Amino acid sequence: MSNSSSLNEFLLLAFADTRELQLLHFVLFLGIYLAALLGNGLIITAVACDHHLHTPMYFFLLNLSVLDLGSISTTVPKSMANSLWDTRAISYSGCAAQIFLVVFFFGGEYSLLTVMAYDRFVAICRPLHYGTLMNGRACVKMAAAAWASGFLNAALHTANTFSIPLCQGNTVDQFFCEIPQILKLSCSDSYLREAGLIVFSSCLALGCFVFIVLSYVQIFTAVLRIPSEQGQHKAFSMCLPHLAVVSLFISTGLFAYLKSPSLSSPVLDLVVTLLYSVVPPAVNPLIYSMRNKELQDALRKVISWTFFSSGSIAISLHK
Repeated sequence: MSNSSSLNEFLLLAFADTRELQLLHFVLFLGIYLAALLGNGLIITAVACDHHLHTPMYFFLLNLSVLDLGSISTTVPKSMANSLWDTRAISYSGCAAQIFLVVFFFGGEYSLLTVMAYDRFVAICRPLHYGTLMNGRACVKMAAAAWASGFLNAALHTANTFSIPLCQGNTVDQFFCEIPQILKLSCSDSYLREAGLIVFSSCLALGCFVFIVLSYVQIFTAVLRIPSEQGQHKAFSMCLPHLAVVSLFISTGLFAYLKSPSLSSPVLDLVVTLLYSVVPPAVNPLIYSMRNKELQDALRKVISWTFFSSGSIAISLHK
């Protein structure tokens, strides 16, 4: 029995016991992490450098890529380091910081996806008012509100979670610190406060989900009324990547936190957590660039410029 005031560290879930499997886990996570860094980094660079992409849709996409980089950088590097050094430990303050950042980045991403749904709704259903409703100042305010909501949510949940007495050991059955796992270590009914806060946050998340669904109902209704097939194709190309990202993010998150306890097992919990915390940041850049010609052209420019600059530097050094 230990109290939270005397806890110095937590023990995270180990992916494997043998050294070979630990190194395999390190290599796999390294590949996923580098793919996420490369994909999101290219999108951030392309949107920032190409003036053709200085529009609300790509401004929000840039913010989404930054949030994706933050979320995957919060969880994956620590897990990789633990496998590489054959340890499970994370400090008490490190665990608190990890929970804060996970809630911050994922909360901000969900709010931003809601804002992006509104942007697509205005672009397709209110095109004549798009310039007024989605001007530069409005976009900055919406993005700031998404980041601020994530920060406020994270501050409340982290402060509340770590004010609860913990006396059920220090073993966290997950590869990073998350609130449900910390609550399992509580030794009093005070965890109900955090449970109540989770319910409140879930209600807000449900409101955002309903807003996204209603937005897309109106979007698809409007798209089907477009007379030309080319116009419909362009509208769908604008919306389908965002819808795919929203579906992946929400479905994996809902299954992780709302699945029946009878379905719960260490392996299934681990797989589901990987699906909602690691996969989306890595595949979001691919989803957004797959059907977007403007973004593909901008990414080609960034890649060609990078290789050209590297080649020029190499030639200069050789001379």
